[in-house]
Order: sequence, then C-alpha cells, then structure tokens
Amino acid sequence: MISARASAVVVLTLLSATAAFAGDNAASRRTFSSGYRFVEMTGEELFANVCQGCHMPDAKGATGAGSYPSLAGNKNLESSGYPIFLIINGRRGMPAFGDMMTDGQVAAVVNYVRTHFGNSFQDAVTAKDVQDARR
Repeated sequence: MISARASAVVVLTLLSATAAFAGDNAASRRTFSSGYRFVEMTGEELFANVCQGCHMPDAKGATGAGSYPSLAGNKNLESSGYPIFLIINGRRGMPAFGDMMTDGQVAAVVNYVRTHFGNSFQDAVTAKDVQDARR
C-alpha cells in the first residue's frame, strides 16, 4: 500500500505529464506547483491542477485503475463538511491534501466544486470553517 504522500506525488506527476502532452491549450499554460505545497489560489485553478486528474475535467469521475467518484451533481456535497473532511484527510485512494493546502485553498476548491458541474450549493465555505475542521 502506498502512502498518502506518495499518492499525491503520483497525482502531481500525472498532471504535469498530461499538461506536457496537451499541446497549446489552456491547461498546458498553467503554472504547476513545485514542491509539497500547492501555489494555486482559486478554486478553478486548484480543481484544474489537482482534482481533475482523477475526477476528470467535467468532474464526472472515472473508472479504470481505480474508481474516482463523480463530483458532478453529487448530493454528498450538500453538507459542506463532507468535502472539507475528504480534502483534508483523504479517503481510500484519495490522498490527504490537508498538509498541501492552506485553509483558504481548501475553502476555495470546495466552494468551486459545490457551485459548478451541476451543483448549486450556495452556502459558502470559509477558511475559518476549514480551520475548525482541522481540529
């Protein structure tokens, strides 16, 4: 079994490789994080550079070497605490990103996913909510 840190490195490596082969599209012009902490600040950037490698650009998930659940129209996202917990702590094949993201970054990507891809949960998550969830 590989560690969460090793899983995160694999995800980042795959994302970098995907962008390198993408040619001249917007994803290939994005700045990828170097090191252990993510540099992206908006929910859209974080989703594009961290989440979509497994959950796919349309957030509909994938099945293959693993099973990556759909985030599109996902009723589990109704409770904002659920995605906060998953991003911080990970679950099953999803690595814990809590040490790699600030409270603001976690809030940004949670808010992005909860308001895009057919989701319309408007109660915004704050950095304070994430800070409280880390305790």
